[in-house]
Amino acid sequence: MMRFENKLLRDVMTRGVVTVSMEATVKEIASMLTRQGLSGVAVIAPDGGAVGVISDMDILKVIGKDNWENITAESIMTTNIKIIKPTCTLGEAAKMMMEESIHRLLVFSESGVGASQRPIGILSASDIVREAGK
Repeated sequence: MMRFENKLLRDVMTRGVVTVSMEATVKEIASMLTRQGLSGVAVIAPDGGAVGVISDMDILKVIGKDNWENITAESIMTTNIKIIKPTCTLGEAAKMMMEESIHRLLVFSESGVGASQRPIGILSASDIVREAGK
């Protein structure tokens, strides 16, 4: 039996990354996360390239501020995007998350990351934990 940390991301990641524009508001993003049962989304630039990630924690940080509903994705997104390939293992992903103190990674295709390339998947810390418990 294969050890879970040797599983490939492509077999575990969530495909079809939910994205928002840089102009999306916190209220719109919160609504989208709730409707789709997600804890984070990728932020996409006008050229289609991923420029950031927003988690539910990023939203919590601004709730209660003046006019928080209309704060834009660009203002609250984490721009420290960590990119990983679908052929990397869960062990490699877990190590990267620990080293970088992040909770999700964008998965890009093997062809390389270009300015206009969209992520093909997303992997969260809870995805790894779920696999560990199987």
